[in-house]
Amino acid sequence: MLEKLLRKKSITKILEDADKGYGEHGTSLHKTLGVRDLTAFGIAAIIGAGIFSTIGKASADGGPAVIFLFIFTALACSFAAFAYAEFASMVPVSGSAYTYSYVAFGELVAWIIGWSLIMEYAIGNITVAISWSDYFTGLLSSIQIPALNIQGIHLPDWMTMDYLTALNAHEHAEALVAAGKDYSNLDDATRIANNAWITAPKIGDFHVVADIPALGIIIFITWLVYRGMKESRNASNAMVVIKLAVILLVLSVGVFYVDVSNWDPFAPNGVSGILKGVSAVFFAYIGFDAISTTAEECKNPQRDLPRGMMWAIIICTLLYVAIALVLTGIVNYSLLAVGDPLAFVFDQIDLKLMSGIIAVSAVFAMASVLLVFQMGQPRIWMSMSRDGLLPKAFSRIHPKYQTPSFSTVVVGFVVAVPSLFMNLTIVTDLCSIGTLFAFVLVCAGVLVLQDRTDIQRKFKIPYVNSKYIIPPAFIAALVLGFSMFKAESTAFITNQPQLYSPVGFVTSLNADELKAVQEQIKLDEQKANLIEKNVDTEAYLNRLTEAQYKDFVDRAHVDQEKKYEYGWSLFKHKIPMWIFFFICCAITYYCIKKNLSLIPVLGLMCCLYMMCELGISNWIGFGIWLIVGLVVYFCYGYRHSKLNNEVI
Repeated sequence: MLEKLLRKKSITKILEDADKGYGEHGTSLHKTLGVRDLTAFGIAAIIGAGIFSTIGKASADGGPAVIFLFIFTALACSFAAFAYAEFASMVPVSGSAYTYSYVAFGELVAWIIGWSLIMEYAIGNITVAISWSDYFTGLLSSIQIPALNIQGIHLPDWMTMDYLTALNAHEHAEALVAAGKDYSNLDDATRIANNAWITAPKIGDFHVVADIPALGIIIFITWLVYRGMKESRNASNAMVVIKLAVILLVLSVGVFYVDVSNWDPFAPNGVSGILKGVSAVFFAYIGFDAISTTAEECKNPQRDLPRGMMWAIIICTLLYVAIALVLTGIVNYSLLAVGDPLAFVFDQIDLKLMSGIIAVSAVFAMASVLLVFQMGQPRIWMSMSRDGLLPKAFSRIHPKYQTPSFSTVVVGFVVAVPSLFMNLTIVTDLCSIGTLFAFVLVCAGVLVLQDRTDIQRKFKIPYVNSKYIIPPAFIAALVLGFSMFKAESTAFITNQPQLYSPVGFVTSLNADELKAVQEQIKLDEQKANLIEKNVDTEAYLNRLTEAQYKDFVDRAHVDQEKKYEYGWSLFKHKIPMWIFFFICCAITYYCIKKNLSLIPVLGLMCCLYMMCELGISNWIGFGIWLIVGLVVYFCYGYRHSKLNNEVI
């Protein structure tokens, strides 16, 4: 059975099938794409939520030095892009990492990676649709037409967000109010989401909270992708031109308002602050690999795909770095933890017109990301269907539009329905971990095939022997960890208890414990006049220094497990990093033994590290997703696989 699970598909067979048009539905995909189109698709996918939203939070955490995180992430993606490019030159067909894994590792791993790509494209599009909805509703609320007495178009809060966000915000708000905070002092996001829950219409006890604008944009994009690649290409190119023009406008205007004193200190929160935004920044780069799913629609995929990927990453990295420097130069980095940082900074310097232009362009930017992701997923399913792992309907090509019609419609439903109800943070991290897993396997696949001389490659990754670089670097990292970062390394290894944050501490208390903590605050401050007033517990604790906060919590009459995270509760969060360490040990060994190529090794290690930064809860969610996928495979794909009765 193991032999069947690891059965591989030969490149010769894949190319023969592609030349025949696979013969299942009597038509093939339309070849219309060149280097410029592929580069535009890459920019369309990458320049979206990252530059219009997540760059703000990442800059607030890392300060101006966040540019190093963008450069590091770009390098990691570039290493992976080299691996994608080499595979694309070997196997120039739709399927992306799924098809590449079928060649390198066999059917079971190919299925797993295909199932992971569903998470990347489908769940990634849920994320982008929710972000698009936020920008769109914000744009509507800013419309001013005095002649028609329109002072902004305001949709009800319960129509503009997902169910989980509203529920979680309501529970969080109630806990903070019980701890003495006034509703008016809640942060804007919590207050709006709490209001959505309170004002939502109810069916029995069920609160009807759903993101209607997100549903609308997904329906429109699905229709556009269904109509054809040419139409999608033209729409993508137009949207890319618009958002690049706006970004260049932002840079050309913003550079005159930069105050270099805002760049001091350059890394206010050190390396940990810079790395804190790794998930958000990586999500900004997700999508360049979607280019590889269009291989069958390229005029010359073996030449154009590698160029399109690399140009897209280079252009987008330069733009990200420039925007980060301008944002942190116009205002202090600490003010940038907002959902719309570009519009925010121009509001701060009283350029309202620029804020409006940015808001409009953000809507186009998000739509272009949706377009590229929505194109990628149906083509993955089409490839899996061609191999028999999914029903034949998924590889059906529309006779007129020459697109994978059934798969496109199904993807529309798969994205549209969850976008009404799912939480943005959940889907962002799940999307990132699924994508990184695909990157890891593609890099590993290149290493597996690096010595195969029987495979023709029109593009090959430049070879550098990793045994002269990786082992010394690994040893140097260990020495550095136990010298300059000895305290942090010791705490990690010995699993030293960690103090909960003020918000986590306060919201975990029951009524009696909360009352005791508030009495302790009054006693500490010795302010008798506060006895009849509310005490904002969370705000008070946040004002304390680290040492004062620790002393206060240690004296509080509260169960120890609500003060500190320790034991298994703490250790489980370190499991991904232990996995990373042991895999690094194994990779170092094979670098010495097998003379592995450096670039794919670096891509594998960088992407695996970013996976480990996403936390154990995301690994558990990803594991559950893979288990569901394996159930589907063994119930259908294993028995219907075309390799079952073929000798490849």
